[in-house]
Amino acid sequence: MKKIALIATLALALPFAAMAQTTPAKPAAKAEAKKAPPKKQVTRKAAKAVEEVTPVADETNIVLTDADLAVAQRVSLGKAQCELGADVTVAADEKKPGFFNVSTKGVKYRMHPVESRTGAIRLEDPRAGAMWLQLGNKSMLMNQKAGLRIADECQTAEQVAFAEEMKKNPPKSLFEGADAAKK
Repeated sequence: MKKIALIATLALALPFAAMAQTTPAKPAAKAEAKKAPPKKQVTRKAAKAVEEVTPVADETNIVLTDADLAVAQRVSLGKAQCELGADVTVAADEKKPGFFNVSTKGVKYRMHPVESRTGAIRLEDPRAGAMWLQLGNKSMLMNQKAGLRIADECQTAEQVAFAEEMKKNPPKSLFEGADAAKK
């Protein structure tokens, strides 16, 4: 009977002894593992300061046509006040005729005119994916890559005067007189 009790005890204890031997010594390995050095993060303020002093790239392989240069003559220059307190400044590039420096909120774009079938003045910066769309009474700055309006309802002094004139003497509607042709 003693033999059976001894065999039963050994049979029960044997699996626990086997598990104790196969468990590796991991705590020592964890202590030796080195921590990765923390990444240096640039603050928003520092990034903005660097961007403001970094000049916009002057080199470009874009050649403007006579039609593009004619569009460039009609671009409204100066500071445009936009909705939500934003503003956009459009300045002609003195080094390269037909090119413009457009800036807002610390972001700078180097744009050139693109012919438009609608008659709107369109400036584009293909590298940044930005577009300045100028109508007679308002303008808009867009980021085409992100699909966002950066600034909307922008108006220079010329555009404010044009908008007031449109209120006094509204342009003829496209559909005005269309009903008369049916009669």
